[in-house]
Amino acid sequence: MCFITIDHTKFKTMKYLSKFLFIAFVSSAFLLQSCDEDDRTTLSNITTTAVADSDLSTLVAALTKADLVNTLNGSGPFTVFAPTNAAFTQLLADLNVNSLDDIDDATLKAVLLYHVVSGSVASTDLTNGYVPSLSDGPESTKMDILVDLTSGVTLNGSSSVTSADIMATNGIIHKINKVILPPNVVNIAQNNDNFSSLVAALTRADHTTDFVSILTGTGPFTVFAPTNAAFQALLDSNEDWTTLDDIPVGTLDAVLKYHVVNGANVESGELSDEQMVTTLGGTITIDLTNGAQVKTTSAQTVDIIATDVQGSNGIVHVIDQVLLP
Repeated sequence: MCFITIDHTKFKTMKYLSKFLFIAFVSSAFLLQSCDEDDRTTLSNITTTAVADSDLSTLVAALTKADLVNTLNGSGPFTVFAPTNAAFTQLLADLNVNSLDDIDDATLKAVLLYHVVSGSVASTDLTNGYVPSLSDGPESTKMDILVDLTSGVTLNGSSSVTSADIMATNGIIHKINKVILPPNVVNIAQNNDNFSSLVAALTRADHTTDFVSILTGTGPFTVFAPTNAAFQALLDSNEDWTTLDDIPVGTLDAVLKYHVVNGANVESGELSDEQMVTTLGGTITIDLTNGAQVKTTSAQTVDIIATDVQGSNGIVHVIDQVLLP
């Protein structure tokens, strides 16, 4: 008969070691879970996160003055482009005022909401183009912000993101180095390099019509905005024209007026096939047969290549040719 001898000392040692490892494993798992939960619970909402950042104290004061604290305490989610204290200091200097108290609450509220976008948008999710803010434009619209990723993240051609992806429980914060102001239709053109030729045409010194003064007025306006390529094609159509200054001022005046509708903020969804639209320089016709197009009295058919860029006093639709009356 064969006997198997058991070393009880070793058995007990292994038993205790196994028990210790099991307890250690459970404890580690519990601690990891607790750390994950702590990481989540240490996040605050957008307002509280801003309060905790000394570089955003002026923004917090502005939100309080404009009665927007409860808004940004809401469930959201929101994306906030948050101007730093230095950005607000520069704004006050630009406006030639001493403090936020010199800005009326309605204006301040519109400006602050122009820095807020619906949804939680990380810096890696941003794309080139326009995004609607929460700031009201004409006729229940929302004003747009231009995002440019050519060199970092730039807003409206002037304000840069300096610190991105500050997480909050109800959204995300990106710090910016300049306060962005709601743009009128002229500003929309000025902020976008693709419209530099349009800006040059509008601001030509020998105009008898002060287009800038008109288009910075109350409006609302609907502007069909030709791109730089569209203006270059216009110059190429006449061998005597090399620059915009070569176009007779009377001709350029008439052409520019033909791109502006006064007294209406016409969104793309309000356009209809064969709709006759009266501009400051004549009548155009909307054709929706093959996408959105404009027909002119000079027998052009022009594509609308982007729509509904909303400003404070009107809306801009982008076209690929200069309209000729």
